[in-house]
Amino acid sequence: MRKVERFMNEKGLTVGDYVKIIEKENGNESVYEGMVMSPYELSSGETLTLKLDNGYNIGILVDQIVSVEIIEKAKPKEKIQFEEVFPKKPDLPNVAILGTGGTIASRIDYKTGAVHPAFTAEELAKAVPEIFEVANITPKLLMNILSEDMKPKYWIKIAHEVARMLNNGEDGVVIAHGTDTMAYTASALSFMLRDLGKPVILVGAQRSSDRPSSDAAMNLICSVRMATEDFGEVAVVMHGETSDSYCLVHRGTKVRKMHTSRRDAFRSINDIPIAKIMADGKIEFLRKDYRRKTESEVWVDDKMEEKVALVKAFPGMATEIIDFFVDKGYRGIVIEGTGLGHVPTYVIDSIQRATEEGVTVCMTSQCLYGRVNLNVYSTGRRLLKAGVIQCEDMLPETAYVKLMWVLGHTNDPKEVREMMLTSYAGEITPYTRFDTFLR
Repeated sequence: MRKVERFMNEKGLTVGDYVKIIEKENGNESVYEGMVMSPYELSSGETLTLKLDNGYNIGILVDQIVSVEIIEKAKPKEKIQFEEVFPKKPDLPNVAILGTGGTIASRIDYKTGAVHPAFTAEELAKAVPEIFEVANITPKLLMNILSEDMKPKYWIKIAHEVARMLNNGEDGVVIAHGTDTMAYTASALSFMLRDLGKPVILVGAQRSSDRPSSDAAMNLICSVRMATEDFGEVAVVMHGETSDSYCLVHRGTKVRKMHTSRRDAFRSINDIPIAKIMADGKIEFLRKDYRRKTESEVWVDDKMEEKVALVKAFPGMATEIIDFFVDKGYRGIVIEGTGLGHVPTYVIDSIQRATEEGVTVCMTSQCLYGRVNLNVYSTGRRLLKAGVIQCEDMLPETAYVKLMWVLGHTNDPKEVREMMLTSYAGEITPYTRFDTFLR
């Protein structure tokens, strides 16, 4: 047993107790009040963790604690009945919320110290009750995985569940998702959900709901509002700025997470957002070329070739990187080239070998903003001659997902090229916009 567990036993402390702690360090006393958290499992076991009233955690060395006062013992978890609190309202639209394991609408479990997603009706009612005034909510936890563990087979699972929900009477679907790979999933659904005539909204949270600066509640509320609109596309809804003034609606194939931790991390790239959702619920559409609602039945085109790689070009890049994927039987490679779409010149021979052996090679730019243009410099012209497809202004992750989808439908090089250069879900902006560059 670690020192902190022994200390808690001696003092009669349990996780969830609200306590007053006096600490003495170098002759100076400090007083803290807060809730006892579960000891961090990877720590040395010498600190007691408190969650302070301001929402932040603090660790106190048990050897420096001179006084412990239990102000209030932990209360047992209460249970509420959803049907009694939020009955269905006939005048409201129906929205399903599909959970995949992200921190959106999550709640703190003070018995373990963990933050977990809330996806029973009861948990949602307690976490973000405002959404039940916007729509009749049907929550379902489809999977509970880390965002970085998302796989193509999970995209297919999500797509089929979304189609089932929409075809069975839901007016829209909100998908709660971890932020790190949300753009990949948004792209995959944009290609797989065919004849989509209702809103499919992906939403996440940069900061979990136990933190005072959480964006979870507002993001979810805005997402549910967008899911009730006259809108028929896949989109991502997240904070539009660091304050809580509005959220932005981004097209599913044009969005990227651009910051590790800011609440307004998501941006539309080479395009403008579809809409702005104010904190008071007002929605301002920023563009007119979005798909409206239809009565069509959505179906899932889930043919996906998983043997596709996404490779970043870099100084000193080894030719063996391209050769590896060719030798391993990969059918497609998307390259994040430098600038207009370049790789080291000595890599071009390996790329040509790849295309000659039937591997599709597509070029995007790691610059993100702007367009690939392989006609400007000799390196680009050599890449064109080697059979590389230049992917216009597509984001690398969008091109990666799209190539998986395209190669799931055809092996013919001409058809692959035609499909990669056809905009199916707004992934290619028809002309370069100069008002979208992130400043």
